[in-house]
Amino acid sequence: MTALIQARGLTILRPGGSETVLQGVDFQIRPREIVTVVGPNGSGKSSLVRALLGHMPLAAGQVERRPGLRIGYVPQRVQVDTTIPMTVRRFLSLPRRVSDRDAARALARTGVEGVEARQLTQLSGGQFQRVLLARALLHDPQLLVLDEPTQGLDQPGIVAFYKLIEEVRHQTGAAILMVSHDLLVVMRASDRVICLNGHVCCEGTPQHVSSAPEYRALFGAEAEGTLALYRHHHDHDHDHSHDHHHHAGAH
Repeated sequence: MTALIQARGLTILRPGGSETVLQGVDFQIRPREIVTVVGPNGSGKSSLVRALLGHMPLAAGQVERRPGLRIGYVPQRVQVDTTIPMTVRRFLSLPRRVSDRDAARALARTGVEGVEARQLTQLSGGQFQRVLLARALLHDPQLLVLDEPTQGLDQPGIVAFYKLIEEVRHQTGAAILMVSHDLLVVMRASDRVICLNGHVCCEGTPQHVSSAPEYRALFGAEAEGTLALYRHHHDHDHDHSHDHHHHAGAH
């Protein structure tokens, strides 16, 4: 099995079982690949991720994971209880303790070195996302799963975060599965895009998906805009895609 995770014919029902959330979804992700799932609200994106992680019952189909697969997960929204003081360092040791050295290394890797003693509540949105990512990287995952990782970040924060994700793949060799609604950055940062709306509407390279009629029908004007921008950036970026890697952590 070359895939890290493979799913066939996934069907998921809403709690109560009367309505289908996802139907007949086939999915796979291979080592080092960046795959992004896009789709309108309620299209089943988070359900697909939870099913792949084994957190959700299947009405039909099956999920195969490579034996011993190590997965790092950055959930959609982590509610931090503001009444309980919690430092970044303590947070990184939940639920499994990690050494100071490993904690420091993970934070440095995600561009927030030296924040160990800070309270979680004192972090900006972008810093908190980077701490979550550091925590997901602690146990050397072969697959990193991020559910809407840039929610609440501004445009520069979003672009910087996706650059960071590309660096992480470059440094660790992990495959990355993301759920996102940032169409433009998705189109720039993914190897493969899967467009969901209760089923797989279309999938393929960003170029293929961005010109697919199903994708345009779902995203309308936003799709047209990303396609034009994607083509523009793509023409410029082609030869220098690795020049930016060294500076992304500095912002």
